[in-house]
Amino acid sequence: MKIATYNVNGINGRLAILLRWLKEDAPDVVCLQELKTDDGGFPRKEIERAGYGAVWHGQKSWNGVAILAKGKTPILTRLGLPGDPDDTHSRYIEAVIDGIVIGCLYLPNGNPFPSAKFDYKLRWFRRLHGYAAELLELEVPAILAGDFNVMPTEIDVYKPERWQDDALFRPEVRKAYAELVAQGWTDGVRHLHPGERVYTFWKYWRNSFERDAGLRIDHFLLSPAIAPWLRSATVRRKPRAWEHTSDHAPVMIELDVPKLQPSAEPDAEA
Repeated sequence: MKIATYNVNGINGRLAILLRWLKEDAPDVVCLQELKTDDGGFPRKEIERAGYGAVWHGQKSWNGVAILAKGKTPILTRLGLPGDPDDTHSRYIEAVIDGIVIGCLYLPNGNPFPSAKFDYKLRWFRRLHGYAAELLELEVPAILAGDFNVMPTEIDVYKPERWQDDALFRPEVRKAYAELVAQGWTDGVRHLHPGERVYTFWKYWRNSFERDAGLRIDHFLLSPAIAPWLRSATVRRKPRAWEHTSDHAPVMIELDVPKLQPSAEPDAEA
């Protein structure tokens, strides 16, 4: 089972990019961030023609998240992260696909530091901590995937000395991510690529992609029930080189999902 996360940076403006990538990589499940459209503007028909069902949580001009599933419609279980009824940002959506709970998230950027935006980022992180702990208590296969807007360690950023006061690299944010993982989640990419420089985002300017001057901010966190199924984790760099593309590349994991065991035959003497 191939599951991907992709910050598309505007789904309608980059729909051709998304559809081209879906055709080439054929993921089974996709978590999308930064739709930048309200619910009515989501390109449902085009996505369906590509062979995918979808659920989405849009917001005009900003944010927005969606989950796609090949050949089926995801079973929607949650819109929005609990803990703040006044938060109107479309940053979390959750669905069940083939028995796996998949939470797609777009964590706040938080810049500049210090600011109210940075404070909001930390509050959102605390809400995520609380809800992630609830998911773990269920002891079901669960994944939290998306753009976390966090570089967890120095190896996750090109020239970390330049990012010391950026909200994506502040000690408070890195600590929040580490505490989230410490609940019992497995960072899929880092688990399979320890010590390796892996980037998922490159700014548009100064030939950042060509120089591989990037950041790793798109992550997969796997619950203990699903972590043993992880077989691969790769950054799909090719779409980042296409014209008019997102500044993120898709990230994809592959799971060896156990087949359901046949039920036992009834006792002949029963």
